Amino acid sequence: MRIKVLVVDDTILYRKIIKDVLETIPNVEVVGTVNNGKTALSRIKSLKPDILTLDIEMPLMDGIEVLEEIQAQQLDVECVMISSKTQKGSEATIRALELGAFDFIEKPDESTVQKNMEFIKKALSAIISAYSRRLEFRKKLGNFKAIPTPVKKTESGTDLSINLKDTPAPARKRPFKRTEKSSVIAIGISTGGPNALTKMLPMIPSDIGVPIFLVQHMPPMFSASLAASLDKKCSLKVKEAVNGEVVEPNTVYIAEGGKQMKVASGANFTKIIRISDDPPENNCKPSVDYLFRSIAREYGSKATCVIMTGMGTDGKLGVKVTKASGAISIAQSAETCVVYGMPKVVIDAGLADVIAPLEKIADEIIKTLK
Repeated sequence: MRIKVLVVDDTILYRKIIKDVLETIPNVEVVGTVNNGKTALSRIKSLKPDILTLDIEMPLMDGIEVLEEIQAQQLDVECVMISSKTQKGSEATIRALELGAFDFIEKPDESTVQKNMEFIKKALSAIISAYSRRLEFRKKLGNFKAIPTPVKKTESGTDLSINLKDTPAPARKRPFKRTEKSSVIAIGISTGGPNALTKMLPMIPSDIGVPIFLVQHMPPMFSASLAASLDKKCSLKVKEAVNGEVVEPNTVYIAEGGKQMKVASGANFTKIIRISDDPPENNCKPSVDYLFRSIAREYGSKATCVIMTGMGTDGKLGVKVTKASGAISIAQSAETCVVYGMPKVVIDAGLADVIAPLEKIADEIIKTLK
């Protein structure tokens, strides 16, 4: 199956680079290139692309406005955002991901055009591969395809309120016995993460009484923007983790992009966060496995570990270690994942105690605290 892509960027150089790169990826067809969002919207219905590579900062209609209109019209196309390495770019990218963009790549700033092309090819190849696997999986599920929820406008902007099904699918559980409640929550997530977290985390009350550690695969700067955005939407405090800080309950600690995060023992029976420049694991930095090993060491059986939407296998070995310590594991169900990769390897290995749709994950987490 060929994947049709429409390239949208107001910069001639990047339109050419992205087009040339896409044409080297097997089973990809570039159906067109346009220089602004308004033109892109008019071409979607005629060209019927599967994916838009969408520059965030454009005149006439920027990438966020295009994405909002795509969702409002329920157009059957995925968006891969092309982001600049700036604070404004990272904030806009997080906004796009929360709205449902499939993924994003950063505009590289390498010394040569060739190096820029190599960077973009590596990033786009991984995204195209993940998209292809999702198409195959959803075809097996019976041609299931999630229909974007129409975006509602308010006076303050776009309404990101949760729109859950009236009758959500029940969680599936393996028989297990447990006589103690969890004193920590650890979450690993990747592709589709910001949108899923925007729906799930606000459902957790502010007085849960335990800390939450979260690894979202993301480069530097973007994790801080994600934390700031989620903090506005959640009753819990959400922040990017800082090296050496003492762990507090009712707080979500997000791993810094491009760094590794773990939990360690501090003075007077406290727990502290350690941020390091240790090597990537599973090509990921931050890595879920890296965090989960420390969760197993510091919390043992009093932990709940959650694996959510994302490509790759990061988290599988970490869950294996935490389960060996007696922890509870929750995996997101296939039909509610943007990419059914990370949860799949955990479920297939028989490591998931609970398999729950996105709209039930918060409930299942709360049950492990009682």
